[in-house]
Amino acid sequence: MSIGSFTGISEGAEELNIELPPGTEAAFEAYYDFLENHGRQVNLTAISGSEEVVSLHFLDSLALLNILNFKNKKVIDIGSGAGFPGVPLKLAEPSIDLTLLDSAGKRISFLSELSKLLDIEATCVYERAEEAAHKQHLREHFNIVVSRAVARLNMLCELCLPYVAIGGYFIAMKTTDSEDETAEAENAVSTLGCELTQNFDYKIPGKDIIRRAVVIKKITGTPEKYPRRFAKIKKTPL
Repeated sequence: MSIGSFTGISEGAEELNIELPPGTEAAFEAYYDFLENHGRQVNLTAISGSEEVVSLHFLDSLALLNILNFKNKKVIDIGSGAGFPGVPLKLAEPSIDLTLLDSAGKRISFLSELSKLLDIEATCVYERAEEAAHKQHLREHFNIVVSRAVARLNMLCELCLPYVAIGGYFIAMKTTDSEDETAEAENAVSTLGCELTQNFDYKIPGKDIIRRAVVIKKITGTPEKYPRRFAKIKKTPL
């Protein structure tokens, strides 16, 4: 995959059968530069170099566009960190109504500055996921919830599924060896009013790496007591 003048993002998107809007290459290059210059200060990613960032962050995020129709959808990225996958999704599908949530003030400051730099509209929420999920304007408000957080799936479900509107979806970005996690999360999925829809495996362009997205659909409302305090979630996962 060629990265000359950041054309690698377009080549990779084409391999994913995704057509990027005009000017997207320049936006992703600005994103990369900002991540390299400012993201290191707050330890946002251990991945460096344009080819690695394009493949392992940008294209990995864009692959989700092949799973669901994101057009005009309300989307929240839980534990957004450096903005993955939410910001790349917004650049590729500008109609998304995007919210970025993170519990670290430095990361939210980074995301706010990044949004201004890239001239995208994104609501940045500085709050813990298990607390914000009990707020009326966020609870069961989103058509699609995405997360690339490293928590095990049963814990991640309790943190993320309360945000999903009935009929909406949660996409958890995982590896292909996550079968045990998925099985372990079955009780959490059903308890929180959802069902497992599919495991979507995809190859990252330019890499011999297969990733998996676990897709969960919201069927009924999540009981009000969830999510619990994080200490409780961690001690006794559903």
